[in-house]
Amino acid sequence: MKLQKTNNTIAMGVIILLLGASLTVALGFLAAFIWSVKHGQFEDDFSPAHRMLFEDKVDNSKD
Repeated sequence: MKLQKTNNTIAMGVIILLLGASLTVALGFLAAFIWSVKHGQFEDDFSPAHRMLFEDKVDNSKD
């Protein structure tokens, strides 16, 4: 009986450790997202998608 209680205690400790680690990673991603929004990372959402549709002008004149 005592061995069973020890295994459950270890399992709960691992679950709490993994829960804390996942919350830390999630908060890190949230902080990175908020930082990128505040620094204008998502301001131009139209032109990158349409830039590939327009051809570059080729300069054929030779000096």
